[in-house]
Amino acid sequence: MLSPQSLSENDRRVVAVWAADCAERVLPLFEQEVPGDERARDGIERARAFARGELDTAGEIRRRFVAGRAAQAAASPAGKAAAWAAGQASGVAHMGAHALGAAAYAAKAAQLAAPDGGAAAEIAWQVANMNQAVKIALRQLPLLGEDSSGPLGTGLLASGVLGANIRSLQSALSGTA
Repeated sequence: MLSPQSLSENDRRVVAVWAADCAERVLPLFEQEVPGDERARDGIERARAFARGELDTAGEIRRRFVAGRAAQAAASPAGKAAAWAAGQASGVAHMGAHALGAAAYAAKAAQLAAPDGGAAAEIAWQVANMNQAVKIALRQLPLLGEDSSGPLGTGLLASGVLGANIRSLQSALSGTA
């Protein structure tokens, strides 16, 4: 049985665009540090290509870690978080819950770059830029920490700033924000 964090292939394609948009907003934080490293940008472009139906899930499962590994080349925490956002966006082809990971890392990168409200402004943009199809798909995901079979389980995304960012997004999705 698939994880409830997987989402259908169609829903993954829908949320991949939004995840790519989230990651792309903070990509300059990575690229200004490592201008010749294309891995993060490529991860975002691959998420968009998957969304358009140009790439399949099986091929992207093998490549989903490449963009995130670019974080090793960045010196600043903001640059690293931006690369991890791209890596999470790339992972949406494998599991839809990575879309919330991309958004959480993007908000973390924004916060690190602008400590006075960067995360709140980024999350507000992310919520405002969810179309109805994205909202419907993301509402199917279990709440953070309720299901251990994917990125929204008890791991890295469930704690600290990332967990707080995902909880803010899920709260906005449920209408209680």
